[in-house]
Amino acid sequence: MNALRGITWPYALIALLAVAAVSVGVLRPEWVAAATVTKKPGATERIKQDLPPKLFTDAEIAPIGREAAAQRTKADSLFAQWTAQHGTTRDDKAFTAWAAAQVPAPPSAAQRTAELRQVQALAKARTAAGRKAATWLELHGKKDIWKLYLHDQRELVPATQGTAEKAELKAALNLAKTISDRLAAKDKQPAPFVLDPTLRPEKQIKPGAKGPYSYPSRHAARAAAAVTFLGALTPHRAADYAWMRAEVLYSRLYMAGHVTSDLTAGTLLGDLIGDYELAVSGHWHR
Repeated sequence: MNALRGITWPYALIALLAVAAVSVGVLRPEWVAAATVTKKPGATERIKQDLPPKLFTDAEIAPIGREAAAQRTKADSLFAQWTAQHGTTRDDKAFTAWAAAQVPAPPSAAQRTAELRQVQALAKARTAAGRKAATWLELHGKKDIWKLYLHDQRELVPATQGTAEKAELKAALNLAKTISDRLAAKDKQPAPFVLDPTLRPEKQIKPGAKGPYSYPSRHAARAAAAVTFLGALTPHRAADYAWMRAEVLYSRLYMAGHVTSDLTAGTLLGDLIGDYELAVSGHWHR
């Protein structure tokens, strides 16, 4: 399956970018020039300038993909408790506090040590191709991939609907960053490459450094929020979104940015955020 995806993902992306290029081509030159001066490159343009390399195989990403998928049921059950008390009215401040409280406490030192050993073993098997894939996913897996997926969907819906969904996805991604950063600062769990600087020698971690902190994973929270939100808008593409989420999460293990518990905690948080954004924007029908 991954072999097929490894071929179709770049070509589908290129086709989407080609449509965008044609759209730009029909604009008057002075409009294009003005946009070039005043507007920062969007997700589509950033990925157009940095097309994806061959990504990880399905076999490689399957374990973390299953771990991430397992958070879905937990999140839905928890979110039902939120709606029972708060309904579907937007209250970001209250939800932020509530969602943060639903994320489990960091694992024991013994469990984290065992998870670190898994990351260390994975690091020994790194390849040049794997590093290239992980670097691309680390960069674009924050927001660009998910914005590009939504851009694809927006081509088939009325402009007003597409504009609203763009704002809703942005809100979910921002909320994921806000809550995960707040929890990471509170729990102070050092990233694997801080615990073992040999895992990322290019990071040049100073002796005695405590941060950056990695629990829960910001990448995982954003990816899960996006997958939950986008999957509800276009259910027939949900499997592709979940596949890309697993790619992003695996890249974080591969380059020692996180251990597994960082990623599962981030995924649970992101699933809650995705449910919340669907509910307050009127898309939630569970």
